[in-house]
Amino acid sequence: MSTPTPSQASLIGEEYEVEVGPVAHGGHCVARTDDGRVLFVRHALPGEKVLARVTEGEADSRYLRADAVKVIDASKDRVEAPCPYAGPGRCGGCDWQHAKPGAQRRLKGEVITEQLQRLAGLTPEEAGWDGTVMPAPGDKLPAGEVPAWRSRVQYAVDENGRAGLRRHRSHEVEPVDHCMIAAEGVSELGIERREWPQIASVEAIAASGSGDRQVILTPREGGRLPLVELDKPVSVLRVAEQDGGVHRVHGRAFVRERADGRTYRVGMGGFWQVHPSAPQLLVEAVMQGLMPRKGETALDLYCGVGLFAGAIAERVGDTGAVLGIESGKRAVEDARHNLQALPRVRIEQGKVDQVLPRTRITETDLIVLDPPRAGAGKQTVKHLTTLGARRIAYVACDPAALARDLAYFREGGYKPRTLRAFDLFPMTHHVECVAILEPVAKGA
Repeated sequence: MSTPTPSQASLIGEEYEVEVGPVAHGGHCVARTDDGRVLFVRHALPGEKVLARVTEGEADSRYLRADAVKVIDASKDRVEAPCPYAGPGRCGGCDWQHAKPGAQRRLKGEVITEQLQRLAGLTPEEAGWDGTVMPAPGDKLPAGEVPAWRSRVQYAVDENGRAGLRRHRSHEVEPVDHCMIAAEGVSELGIERREWPQIASVEAIAASGSGDRQVILTPREGGRLPLVELDKPVSVLRVAEQDGGVHRVHGRAFVRERADGRTYRVGMGGFWQVHPSAPQLLVEAVMQGLMPRKGETALDLYCGVGLFAGAIAERVGDTGAVLGIESGKRAVEDARHNLQALPRVRIEQGKVDQVLPRTRITETDLIVLDPPRAGAGKQTVKHLTTLGARRIAYVACDPAALARDLAYFREGGYKPRTLRAFDLFPMTHHVECVAILEPVAKGA
């Protein structure tokens, strides 16, 4: 075994007393050591003085990751973490358990502001944003209380068959008796109260639009599926070792969700917003921004099971038309099933950047896109700006990807009309945004 050179020497475990600077994207704050080395510090808040212990990094690393293991001078926004599993070296599911709820939303707002400025060259005013991050209905709780919002939870299972959650940036499992942010429908299954021999992970899904409950089991290599007996009736699916596909074991292969007055089938653990209030909130924000008119045409890109396509189709009427594009085969099947009563909707399967050019569509009135965390990307955005849409709705779960794509839209002649931010992931660093874009006026 070769001996590491001085430049490769690990700094894990080294401790630095630092003044904590601004929040950064990713659930940590920025600090600097006396010699100018950058630390990304978790479990800290801006303005605090903490003892930071390095968790990742070597002597020649551009930056180090660290945990605040001792708070020397606390922020007024700090609270005792309500969750007993939160803290340095513990569960990595939540980032801001140690911050007051209002402070969490303020921190998320600061991250959005910084990303817009740095990646898109936009001030909040130029983005049409008032700077606030709105809580979902019912989530505005006093400090020390935690919204139980997460309608699907991915439990990891340790070698002893105990269910838990992964530690931050680690494969290690933190066994838990209860996840505070899990929705009631997940908690009532009792996943944590039983053993899971030969299982690597258990994903629990509790539909908020119905009483449907589902677990998706991933066996360890060569592992056998146990007999699943939980505290509530539940459908069971498994992830196949051969192809990674999801297969029904017993019960329904889907759960039923509701939004905008319509029931949606979501099969085989497919994508649906995790916060129970999110689908309705986002549909309302998108429809208020687009203001669809009778007879208009629209594109719904990365359309999933058809949430936005269905909402737009209802509003453009029988003389309008909506095309949805989605890469997931099962999601396309569900979207076609969900929207079969709306003949003016067509769903195509494939990647947006490949399918959209093949449609030979040269113009449309409206576009909604809800891309994955990486964003839509330059080529797709460039294509969209050539279609002459009067308004575009961009739904984003990552402010950095949103800001990058807004810069590409500006190159193509579109600017934000409004931007709204929603705290649909309390206690974590994640935030959802809806940007409504319109063409820049000629000569502007």
